[in-house]
Amino acid sequence: MPRKPALPDSLIPASPKRRTALKAGGTLLLSVLAPASANAAQIMAVRVWPADEYTRVTLENDGDIKASHFMVPDPPRLVVDIDGLALNDTLKSLVAKVESNDPYIKQVRVGQNRPNVVRLVFDLKEDVKPQVFNLAPVAGYRHRLIFDLYPVHPVDPLSAMIAKENWSGGTVSATPLPQPQAGEPTIGQAGPDAVARLEADAARAGPSPVPAQPTAPQPAPQAPSKAAPGQKVVRMVTIALDPGHGGEDPGATGASGSREKDIVLEIAKRLKTRLENLPNTRVMLTRDGDFFVPLGKRVEKARSVQADLFVSIHADAFVQPTARGSSVFVLSEKGATSSAARWLADDQNKADLIGGVNLGTHDRQLASVLFDLSTTAQINDSMKLGKAVLSEIGGINRLHKGAVEQAGFAVLKAPDIPSILVETAFISNPEEEAKLKDDAYQNQLADAITKGIKRYFAYNPPLAKSRMT
Repeated sequence: MPRKPALPDSLIPASPKRRTALKAGGTLLLSVLAPASANAAQIMAVRVWPADEYTRVTLENDGDIKASHFMVPDPPRLVVDIDGLALNDTLKSLVAKVESNDPYIKQVRVGQNRPNVVRLVFDLKEDVKPQVFNLAPVAGYRHRLIFDLYPVHPVDPLSAMIAKENWSGGTVSATPLPQPQAGEPTIGQAGPDAVARLEADAARAGPSPVPAQPTAPQPAPQAPSKAAPGQKVVRMVTIALDPGHGGEDPGATGASGSREKDIVLEIAKRLKTRLENLPNTRVMLTRDGDFFVPLGKRVEKARSVQADLFVSIHADAFVQPTARGSSVFVLSEKGATSSAARWLADDQNKADLIGGVNLGTHDRQLASVLFDLSTTAQINDSMKLGKAVLSEIGGINRLHKGAVEQAGFAVLKAPDIPSILVETAFISNPEEEAKLKDDAYQNQLADAITKGIKRYFAYNPPLAKSRMT
């Protein structure tokens, strides 16, 4: 009788124990080959923040996802592969989030590149330097994957400020500004006493040392222009206005849904218009739209334009809705002047966590240096500015405290610029929230701060200060 051919091992019936093992192995194999949609992270929200300085794209998700990226030239594209992510309708909506006026993104394409890997392709309008990083959950946000697209040639704050200046003059302030008293200098103008102080400082400094036996004829040093007694000395004054928060960081939110970042930006724009109507004055905004600027970057921008003043604008909030009133704060190196001031400074200093700073590029050393360089002279000048502004704001709104307060605000740590932080009112108070949303009150605030700045400069001429910094 002929023998039957041997069956392949794969067709040999298995014992019950072997069948169990094969079933377990098959399940494991399927779990590797098939998309693990049940365990993949989900995108909860997508946001795009376009600005001249950079465009930020945020993917908020329910897990800690990993991403890799690379650039493709001609035409420029940014390709991002995200592991452990399931493609859903929320992520697909990113395509419609890109606006036609975005400075850097032309369009974005989204697709499932391979199982559990989603690919994003950003078609760019120009070459960029991308930063891709993750942020841990904070302040109501879940995990966030961030794409920051920076221009290869970044915007220079000073050039941008000069380019945006209205050389033909601006509109007239809604409220007439106080005229200087007899003998009182205007902004950008040092009176006779200030000029005399300058000359006295120069005399005490003595002549500059002359190098012995120069090897070649040296050009004569340019002597500082000397003003005759009573002659006006005029130069441009630069003021940095800092609308707090922005972009991913909304700041405080009022009971009716108004956001601090929107209100303070509008107040800052109104204040900018009024200040630019003053003679010899130009203004730089640390942000002129809805995007996030890290605290240290705000200080850096003010220094890059050689600002004479720095004014940060906020709308206060507290756990109790009954808290009310306006406040002005300056830096303190020795601790806060009250527990409320300390609480507020700690709260405001969280902006980098909420707004999202790439710790891989964040210059922590810069923040430390700025703090170490903050001098008593800077704080004293800031106190003078704060008192002048606070007294004017007290004419339009109740003051939370009758004196300028001090605390360790990170945004006030420019070592060579008098800096104040103005809490315009409590957005957490329904009555004051309504005022903050009112055009008339915003105009009054802008006028009051302008008057305070004008009063400060009348008695602290910027030219006299420049000898000290």
